[in-house]
Amino acid sequence: MAIPLSQGFALLARLRPYLPTAVLVLLIVYFAMNAFSGDRGLLRSNQRDETLIAKTRELAQVERQRQDLETRARLLRDTSLSADLLEERARSLLGFADPRDYVIHMKP
Repeated sequence: MAIPLSQGFALLARLRPYLPTAVLVLLIVYFAMNAFSGDRGLLRSNQRDETLIAKTRELAQVERQRQDLETRARLLRDTSLSADLLEERARSLLGFADPRDYVIHMKP
């Protein structure tokens, strides 16, 4: 059931005025599909919100750790040396403990 060549050209000639409209409709459908289901689409907004909340919590935790490390570093400076902190670090690095101390080993 092959269409003769002359009829194929006639069909193409009749559809030619609708070709720009068909291309435009296909482009609109393509962009609409990406607007809904693409990487940054509307259907992914919940996932982005959850990721933002998780990253915000992680940032707060890292900021607390940084503040703690800055405080400990400030206490180890020559101008304000903390004897307790210095003793704690020395015992930790050398592996010594006072006989009266309770030692709890934790995995790093």
